[in-house]
Amino acid sequence: MRADKIKLKKEIEDCRKALLDVMIVTGAYHDGKDIMIVGKPFDFDPYWKDTASQRLLSLGFKTSFEPNNGQVILELQNVKDTRTKIPWFNIFLFMLTLLSTFSVGAVLFENKNIISDPLLIRYGASFAVPLMLILLFHEFGHYFFSQRSKIKTSLPYFIPGPTILGTFGAVIKSKSPFKSRKNLLDVGASGPIAGFIISIFVVIIGLLTSEVVAEVSENSFILGDSLIFLFLSKLFLNVPEGYQVVLSPTAFAGWAGLFVTMLNLLPIGQLDGGHITYALLGKNQRKVSRYVVLALIPLGYFWMGWLLWAGLGLFVLNLAHPPTLNDSIPLDNKRKITGWLALGIFILCFTPIPIK
Repeated sequence: MRADKIKLKKEIEDCRKALLDVMIVTGAYHDGKDIMIVGKPFDFDPYWKDTASQRLLSLGFKTSFEPNNGQVILELQNVKDTRTKIPWFNIFLFMLTLLSTFSVGAVLFENKNIISDPLLIRYGASFAVPLMLILLFHEFGHYFFSQRSKIKTSLPYFIPGPTILGTFGAVIKSKSPFKSRKNLLDVGASGPIAGFIISIFVVIIGLLTSEVVAEVSENSFILGDSLIFLFLSKLFLNVPEGYQVVLSPTAFAGWAGLFVTMLNLLPIGQLDGGHITYALLGKNQRKVSRYVVLALIPLGYFWMGWLLWAGLGLFVLNLAHPPTLNDSIPLDNKRKITGWLALGIFILCFTPIPIK
């Protein structure tokens, strides 16, 4: 590993030196896959791109150019790595997450014994399919806008787990820094908004297939209502006084989608909410993050999970969001509206006591 780092450092330095008489190099780094060089070409060389491409090709790199507010980002891809690779690990995790969510749906909601008859796992579809759709739209919202903004990211990594949902969600790993607050806002807001829209449809379908009963099982648990879930329940259900709603597996998947969307929108570190808040408020995001974490601590009296999230914010996720390559580029009004809309979704989805 040490030898690889030394080799990579030397490659970056060789590329930087090859461009010294072509452009003013202001930054050079590796994004996990490719070498990225940031700089400004000298005005006296109108053919600097051809010169740079030829020199870098001689070092074994194929170059693409992208303007960035008066500067240019050179993306250097090793010619040995240009073949399309099948993301086997992503596929493996996705299949495992399908298995775990189908298992939870079949066992927890349909009371099927999948140990004695593994084929009974198919009964978990009414929970697993809508939940996975919500996660897919959320993550590919991020992925689509990352590709559109030419931000290097991995494909989504789905995380199976022994939880009430059968999963810990999914993540996308950024392999290059954000170029501006515009890119940060686009990528940060796209996932929660996409997931929220799909969750709304899932909740409506789920509520229409839920039961209204006079008594519930002693083994059942009570879910807290967010503002949006309460509104949809009032709109699509008629619950007489003294009766309660037993959510269908699909309705629970929709509730979970809204809850996960809310957690992602916490304005902490590099969570989606941290991206959005930094894009809107710049360095003031740190203050907002600090106040939110402090507010989560007393909420932990009502639901212990908030203490876990406060701890994650303080010791793992970090309160402050790192700056973009160029924070000086202002947001346009459309992006400002999108950002505040996303934070409004956080309020609509917030559930003070998720599970009782």
